[in-house]
Amino acid sequence: MTASAEDAAAPPLRITRVGVIVTALFGLLFAYDLFEAVANVVGVSGQVGAYNDFAAENGLAAASVPWAVLVADLALPPVAFVAAVLLGRRRPTGTRVLLLAAGLAVVASATLSLTALV
Repeated sequence: MTASAEDAAAPPLRITRVGVIVTALFGLLFAYDLFEAVANVVGVSGQVGAYNDFAAENGLAAASVPWAVLVADLALPPVAFVAAVLLGRRRPTGTRVLLLAAGLAVVASATLSLTALV
């Protein structure tokens, strides 16, 4: 098979206004999850620091910040958004909406699970 035959077999990339608007709206929802993850990083590290100050004053054991969980929570929304956009880039708008919604559901459930670990 030649390169020109492969190019002819692939459907053309269609960029429509509706597709861009849908992707942008889901991008805002994913950005909100990313904002929540950043707030968790700041909040949890601050709470652990305050606990460690209290523990030092009272002779208790210090706690460590769960960086692995916080970084995983921070990386999840952008990775899921990019994966959903790449999977849906040559598909109709309805399929793209379903892929983005599924990605958002995965991010929400994983975020809840990771937050429960902290």
